[in-house]
Amino acid sequence: MSEDSLRERVEQPLTRRQVLHGALVGGMTMGAGGLLSACGGSISPAVLLPPPIQPIKAGGSIRVGATGGGSKDVIDAHLPTADPDIMRNWNLYESLATRPADFGPLQMLLAESIEPEKGSARTWTVRLKPGLEFHNGKSVTADDVIFSINRIIDPKNPKVGATSIGYIDTKRMKKLDNLTIRVPLQFPNATFPDDIGQYFNGIVPVGYDPNKPVGTGAFMFDSFTPGQQSVFKRFPNYWEHPKPHVDELTIIDFTDDTARVNALLGGEVDAIDNLPTGVIAELQGNKALRVLVSETGEWQPFTMRVDQAPFNDVRVRQAFRLVVNRPQMIEQVLLRQGRQANDMYSPYDPAYASSLPQRHQDLEQAKSLLKAAGHDGLSVQLVTAPIFQGVQAAAQVFAQQASAAGVKVSIRQVDTTTFFGPNYLKWTFAQDFWATRQYLPQVAQGSLPTSPFNETHWADPTFIKLIQEARAQLNQAKRDDILHQAQAIEYERGGYIIPYFSDQVDAYSTKLTGFVPAKSGFPLGNYWFKNVGYKA
Repeated sequence: MSEDSLRERVEQPLTRRQVLHGALVGGMTMGAGGLLSACGGSISPAVLLPPPIQPIKAGGSIRVGATGGGSKDVIDAHLPTADPDIMRNWNLYESLATRPADFGPLQMLLAESIEPEKGSARTWTVRLKPGLEFHNGKSVTADDVIFSINRIIDPKNPKVGATSIGYIDTKRMKKLDNLTIRVPLQFPNATFPDDIGQYFNGIVPVGYDPNKPVGTGAFMFDSFTPGQQSVFKRFPNYWEHPKPHVDELTIIDFTDDTARVNALLGGEVDAIDNLPTGVIAELQGNKALRVLVSETGEWQPFTMRVDQAPFNDVRVRQAFRLVVNRPQMIEQVLLRQGRQANDMYSPYDPAYASSLPQRHQDLEQAKSLLKAAGHDGLSVQLVTAPIFQGVQAAAQVFAQQASAAGVKVSIRQVDTTTFFGPNYLKWTFAQDFWATRQYLPQVAQGSLPTSPFNETHWADPTFIKLIQEARAQLNQAKRDDILHQAQAIEYERGGYIIPYFSDQVDAYSTKLTGFVPAKSGFPLGNYWFKNVGYKA
């Protein structure tokens, strides 16, 4: 594969990084007529109370305001990038399995089971649920699963999911019967069910045409205008009867945050994702609206390249983690809509190393480490951009905190196009953002030399060996023990600074019910509108 084609393969899903969440460092307040205008201001954190569960009546239509979108919007099952694309995916298509909104055990969707063969994590058997139907009336079969996997991994035109399941040995995949597929892997991987279950790995029929999209989701395609809106109708033969509850779903693009909130206030839409934190208090005082706050595993790290000075010295990396005042970060950056992290990701994984000592700001120890490394009076450049809510504010707060340890941090602010351009993954010291994942799938995405987004250039041999052992281990208790060792190494020697996990904040009309908090970090309860309807 050429360098250009490889970059194209890696950057394709990165468009989502640019669009999914805009930076909302400033707040918004009520203006004349109940509309919102941009401005600053402090708020109290929203209360994390689950919405009341109420009976749902059948019928009606829902209009949803989604963040971003534009002329490059797609409705292809395997090419979602912007927020509206992803929302369409959740409702038109389904994967074999998924993590539910509470990020509990893997939930089977189209698959009845996904099991390793003969106690080995290298070969898996996927069995489909009987009686599944596509929107066009065709039954879902093993041939469709094989077709979908080959379409995703296609080396001539790899889709978003190619980086998550590219290790499937497609040449040796085999249909065992009409509902059963043998899926061999190029290496053992106990987390294969999680990888194949990502939302961008939906199952589509053989001969799928994205211009006439057909899936198995709760809603069927009706119309699609890129950059504007998409309309879907209730799928009457959906396997999870009586869902969906409403007859029609419309997803509307909003590239401007103020316009999106005003559309909700004005009744032009019934729900919106990514509510700016600065307007939470105002919307909580509106009896016609409800704010939905989800404690997630979303994380926005500072990234230190471990192969470049000064961060090629582990003492410098340790010092930088010790200059962070995490509670202050949460107060000033997230307006208290988040919780303290400990430089490790995947907090909802059963293997999460919660026993590692919580890091606190220790300026004296940070100074001592820097002096021992020969970096008294260190100056570094931090590259930032409006890639996610609060990221630029976090850069400013970090620079202030580091100055107390004698470190001068000069901030280079660039636009998102520059940030995710040719230098992305090459910045010596920068920032990024990630959604909630289990530990091993996240490692595969960003913490191995083979990872598509190894922004810290982390390549520790002992860590790699432990990850290989953990992937091959089907016994969860034994695998967790191995992963605790791996996390301890990354905690001490890795290239991430992870100050906090941020909340996901959405809002909707009180006429609706069925929304639930989503630890996954996907807005509006995993985007699944099959669970939502009007109060009876």
